[in-house]
Amino acid sequence: MDLDVFVTTHRTEWDRLDHLLHRGRSLTGAEADELVDLYQRTAAHLSMLRSSAPDPSLTARLTQLVARARSTVTGTRRASWRDAARFLAAGFPAAVYRSRHWWIPTAVLSTLLAAVIGWWIGTHPEVQAAIGAPEDLRSLTRPGGEYETYYSSHPAASFAAQVWTNNAQAAAMCLVLGAFLCVPVLWILFVNVLNLGVGIGLMSAAGRLDTFLGLVLPHGLLELTAVFVAAGTGLRLGWTVIDPGPRTRRAALAQQGRAAIGMAVGLALVLFVSGVIEGFVTPSGLPTWGRIAIGLAAELVFLAYVYVLGGRAARAGETGDLDTAERSAELPSAA
Repeated sequence: MDLDVFVTTHRTEWDRLDHLLHRGRSLTGAEADELVDLYQRTAAHLSMLRSSAPDPSLTARLTQLVARARSTVTGTRRASWRDAARFLAAGFPAAVYRSRHWWIPTAVLSTLLAAVIGWWIGTHPEVQAAIGAPEDLRSLTRPGGEYETYYSSHPAASFAAQVWTNNAQAAAMCLVLGAFLCVPVLWILFVNVLNLGVGIGLMSAAGRLDTFLGLVLPHGLLELTAVFVAAGTGLRLGWTVIDPGPRTRRAALAQQGRAAIGMAVGLALVLFVSGVIEGFVTPSGLPTWGRIAIGLAAELVFLAYVYVLGGRAARAGETGDLDTAERSAELPSAA
């Protein structure tokens, strides 16, 4: 492509489009039709320029021009309560359902690794000695020790809020940092699994594993599921960078990234529920079976939500991404 000839041929159209955009709402019917036609032509010009003769300054100008024209043509749309309801009823559970091939293996492998770490620590006194001095370990694991008092060390409401904030941040980090080739996600996941494995091992060595599980399971089932979903989604996002498939890397990453942002919002709500359970149910005076039953019920409700509502929405074509009208247009690229 001869760039100078290309610019000379089409500059008049671009200038005319820019003029019409500055006119705003004062356009006549004929001028509005002309604006739509010039928008489509300029979008095609931008695609040709990107694929055949990339010029940074010209590409930037046309990109801005096309974006302004698209905004004018399609108009702006405000989010409503109906959008939030649709997101919770279809978008979020469908996104979780569609990513199940990532977060289910993540959950299984992480749980097995935590169990192996717990067994290794619990059956090897030398490993326990490397973790801490005997008196420090006793203060953690004894009846009324730090593992037990941790859940009742603060008022329930403030403790639930703190737990929710920390877990939501960890989930968001998994989702956002997944784009860095999965490595940060694997590290965050390993730290969580290691902490769980250490607790299992130390309490098992003290003969109090049942007490530990009675404290962890009520909130931990739902909490860990949310973390595994976030980690699996982050890993999927990282793999998209490595292998975008038939789409361009930019388009594939944009789609997965938008879905991940929506996932972060949905998981924040899930972690809010687990935080409430951890703040009010875990340290309560309910019998162990009652506390675990509440946690199990919350977990089953979430799985039913994902597999029933999410599965139905996914089969209907829902992806968890924005609607076509709400996301940036993907320009065709030359083969």
